[in-house]
Amino acid sequence: MKSDNSIQWVHSHDFGIDSELDEKKIKIVFWLTTVIMVLEIGAGTWSGSMALLADGWHMGTHSAAFLIAIFAYAYAKKHANNKDFSFGTGKVNSLGGFASAIALVIVALMMIIESVQRLLEPQSIHFNEAIVVAIIGLIVNFASVYILHDDHHHGGHDHSHHDHNIKAAYFHVLADTLTSVLAILALLLGKYYGLTWMDPLMGIVGALVISKWSYGLIKESSEILLDKSIDISTLEKISDAINENNAIINDIHVWKIASSHQAAILAISSNEPLNPEQYKIILKKFLPNLSHISIEIN
Repeated sequence: MKSDNSIQWVHSHDFGIDSELDEKKIKIVFWLTTVIMVLEIGAGTWSGSMALLADGWHMGTHSAAFLIAIFAYAYAKKHANNKDFSFGTGKVNSLGGFASAIALVIVALMMIIESVQRLLEPQSIHFNEAIVVAIIGLIVNFASVYILHDDHHHGGHDHSHHDHNIKAAYFHVLADTLTSVLAILALLLGKYYGLTWMDPLMGIVGALVISKWSYGLIKESSEILLDKSIDISTLEKISDAINENNAIINDIHVWKIASSHQAAILAISSNEPLNPEQYKIILKKFLPNLSHISIEIN
């Protein structure tokens, strides 16, 4: 039988995001995207429109990315209090966002390759059918953007700003919306002005924009996955504050254990008796999102 003392060190590691609402949003957008994907692939195959068929498969990669996000939410929720994970499952969210960003890069690369091929070898397009289905896809994309749109996109509540899954999903539907707008523009120019080369050109432009969004998301999520430290100026301020309390920092590490939670490990030394609680208060002053603190006193 375990003594009561054997479990005193156990504390909550539930540092994930309360993502129930975001998870519901992504599920709705997943089904909308999947339905339009099937419609575009079917219509593209029937009409012989390679542009529409390619856009359908493009949306298919986004459906797969949404599935990654749904899995990330479910996994993080299932293991939120699992002690096998030293700092909880907060990073699963960033891992899902990173995977989705990689999927976006692959989509952009495929779009560039296909667009270059079509510039070199122009193909006939059934403009009427392609335009109708592209407009339907655009309407669904607008609906998806509205569903995933949150206050943080216009300067309000910043909850979703820290949720890389919802951010990745938002970028996916923005990418779909952008490519739909560019496709419709290119199809209209091709139909009424004979500028068929605009279709592959717009594909390249859209791919470059998607690549830029992907890079930003990869950079942001990888900083959490790779335990990037906080900026040096904050560490210097913490050091100065602790020096004022007659102690010296021998070693310090501060990193994110989730998108909105941090952990800190530091070793301090002093010739005077030290109270760890006062240093925790100092750390909290500079790191309000600090959820896990370990202090070694010499």
